[in-house]
Amino acid sequence: MRRELAVNFVRYNANYENFDSCQGWADVTLRKHTRDKRRFLYTKRELQNAETHDPLWNAAQKQMVLTGWMHGYLRMYWAKKILEWSPSPTVAYDIAVQLNDRYKLDGRDPNGYAGIAWAIVGKHDRPWGPKRPVYGNVRYMSYESTSRKFNSKAYIERIALLERNRLSAS
Repeated sequence: MRRELAVNFVRYNANYENFDSCQGWADVTLRKHTRDKRRFLYTKRELQNAETHDPLWNAAQKQMVLTGWMHGYLRMYWAKKILEWSPSPTVAYDIAVQLNDRYKLDGRDPNGYAGIAWAIVGKHDRPWGPKRPVYGNVRYMSYESTSRKFNSKAYIERIALLERNRLSAS
């Protein structure tokens, strides 16, 4: 069913590659929180190079760059953090699409666009409470909550090993 939702999202939404694909409720809440203070701001280059303070996010980005793939649960976390660390939701959406299209094996695939739209602009989702800075009512994910559902430490170690092996092979 998710695949069909993704295909329909791209087929029937001319704005699937940008912020204008936003759900109405998400558009209202994100615009209301656009000027919220962000604890961290990263450039596209810093994100591309996995140069953030967050070891889990960095590992997900490195996995994508090194292998063209990213664990499905972390794809959500990855996009949501781009929203949190960008100066605006429109910039976040653009960066997520650019990185996804460049590094993912399924870049330019409906599933990638639908995943980014779900994570950043509430596509196929509903408003969540309580409102949070930057996110408003868009579903939030944190390192702590992700680590309760996912073995973050083992994942980070596995990606570090993958990176070391790639570097020693070259």
